[in-house]
Amino acid sequence: MISEKEFLARLPPAISHWLGYRESAPKPPSKYLIHFWSFIAAFCGLCVVQAIFNYSSYFIGRGVPGIIASYGASAVLVYGAIEAPLAQPRALIGGHFLSALVGICITKLFSLMPDEEKFNSLRWLAASLSSSVAIVVMQLTETTHPPAGATALLPAVDEAVWALSWYYLPVVLLSSTMLLVVALIVNNIQRRYPVFWISPPAPKPVLPQASNSK
Repeated sequence: MISEKEFLARLPPAISHWLGYRESAPKPPSKYLIHFWSFIAAFCGLCVVQAIFNYSSYFIGRGVPGIIASYGASAVLVYGAIEAPLAQPRALIGGHFLSALVGICITKLFSLMPDEEKFNSLRWLAASLSSSVAIVVMQLTETTHPPAGATALLPAVDEAVWALSWYYLPVVLLSSTMLLVVALIVNNIQRRYPVFWISPPAPKPVLPQASNSK
C-alpha cells in the first residue's frame, strides 16, 4: 500500500502542487507575506461561503443562514495557522461534520420533552452536552478541530440552525469543502497546504550515534 506522499508524488506537478506536495521542504515566506496571504485567503474563503448561501435561491428558500458562525474561527486555523495539525483537511471536514451530527442528534433527543417550554428551558444543557460529546468524538476519530465545538452547540442555541434540522449536515459539509478549496488555491501560491491529508508523516527514525572507541 503506497503512502500519501508517494501517491501525491505520482501525480503531475501541476496537480500535486495544489494538493500540498513538495519534493523538498519549501523555504518559509517572510512574516509579512504570511500576514498578506492569511488576509487574502480568509477574505476569499469567507466571501465564497457567504456568497453561496446569501445569493442562491436554493439555500435562501430553505432558510439557510448566510454563514455558520463557527467557520469564522475555522478561517483562523485554515488560513492563518496552516501548518497546525488542527487545521488539516481531515480535522476541518471531519471535525465539523461529526460535531454537527452530534449536535443535531443530542438536541433532537432533548426536543422529545413533553412540551416545548420544557425543551427550551433545557437547551443550555443540550448545548453543553453536545460540545462535550463532540470533543470526545473528535478525539476518538483524530479529527479535533476547535471551531467545531461551536458547530456542535449551535443546533441547541441558534433557532435558524435548529430549523434546518438534518439539512444542517450538508450545509456544514459544503461550508467545510468551500473553505478547503480556497485554502488549496490561495495557501499554495507562496505557502504550502496541507501538510498532510489523512495522517501526519511518520517521523524519521533517529539512528544512534556510534560511540568513539578509545
